[in-house]
Amino acid sequence: MKIAIIGSGGREHALGWKFAQSIDRQNVFFIPGNGGTWNNVPLAVTDFAAIEQFCAEKEIDLLFVGPEDPLANGIVDYFADKDIRVFGPDRNAARLEGSKIWAKQFMKRYGVATADFWIPEDTDQIRQIAQELDGQVVVKYDGLAAGKGVFVCSSTTEVYQAIDTIQSRYGLDAPYIMERKMTGQELSVIGFTDGQTIRLLLPSQDHKPAFDGDRGPNTGGMGAYCPVPLVDDRMMEKINRDVVQPTLQGIMAEKLNYKGVIYFGLMLTDQGPQVLEYNVRFGDPETEVILPALKSDLLEVTMATLSGALDQIRLDFNPGYFVDVVLASGGYPDKYAKGNRITGLDRLKDDVLVFHAGTRQEGDALVTSGGRVLNVVGRGETLPKAIENTYRAVEQIAFDGMFYRKDIAAKGLE
Repeated sequence: MKIAIIGSGGREHALGWKFAQSIDRQNVFFIPGNGGTWNNVPLAVTDFAAIEQFCAEKEIDLLFVGPEDPLANGIVDYFADKDIRVFGPDRNAARLEGSKIWAKQFMKRYGVATADFWIPEDTDQIRQIAQELDGQVVVKYDGLAAGKGVFVCSSTTEVYQAIDTIQSRYGLDAPYIMERKMTGQELSVIGFTDGQTIRLLLPSQDHKPAFDGDRGPNTGGMGAYCPVPLVDDRMMEKINRDVVQPTLQGIMAEKLNYKGVIYFGLMLTDQGPQVLEYNVRFGDPETEVILPALKSDLLEVTMATLSGALDQIRLDFNPGYFVDVVLASGGYPDKYAKGNRITGLDRLKDDVLVFHAGTRQEGDALVTSGGRVLNVVGRGETLPKAIENTYRAVEQIAFDGMFYRKDIAAKGLE
């Protein structure tokens, strides 16, 4: 068995690390990968013809798609009549992430718990909605926007500014949606689905804002941890009843070709868990903690998903807690420097995992090449011990401009 993982971030490094527990490491490839991965292939993730040619040359059996762009652009459809199997939903099913409007209409059709929403037709309706909700609105660009298409507003002025920003970036006719703003703790619930069954991994909690105390601009994620003490069996029953099962019923009713990962971005509100968004792939940095927490064989689960036999799989998990702290380049998520030498990785203990994201090899040196640079993952029998082990490792690593949040997983102690 040979596997090619599409993507270049910490999520893809974690996937490769997990697959290498099932097959020989040299049979795992990355397209294009990063400074911490191996067997890197310098191809664009949406250049399907070039990927096909590489797969033929190397006799690749399975493509595992990390990021959303190849899925939204139809990589599953492209390989549908070829010998290579692709893990993920087809273009039609990928609209659950690729179109915020389509996803909300899907939720409404099948009774998935989520916030009220509107697709405004004119400026009068925009003004009416903004005023009725006193500016407590989330405005979302309809398409993929690499995390830059969502605007959480607290006043009518901010609502108008959000719409102006969307129109300036994506055109005056750019589609968008307005939602009632929800409050509560955010939660990531991620699982596998073969279109008939969903098997959930441990719930995790991401930290999007750049700075401690959830302050500063939103990022791709500054860290995560799992499991989440706030989520007990009763909460999971609610999530399954109000979110997971209605979603699965919708997937079956619409006959979606969905054999891959499904991600429920949730808000735990006073009214119960509600969906903020769907993703159709693993989250990042959640993957960096939920895969180390997964005891089951990832390849076995993947193949059962592709063959429609997920109902015969039970997921087993490792004991304890897992904490991931992201080391970022100064200035991220805005302008940041690249090419800074990274030191200290050789001083880490064997029980610490490091998943590379924005790194590259430059001669004998490992240097920064992105905003999110490294994911440092520690483990502990208790959450406080996992936090302690992670930050002890973080202190061994250095590069110019490095910064990180010092409160990852603190919410789990409250």
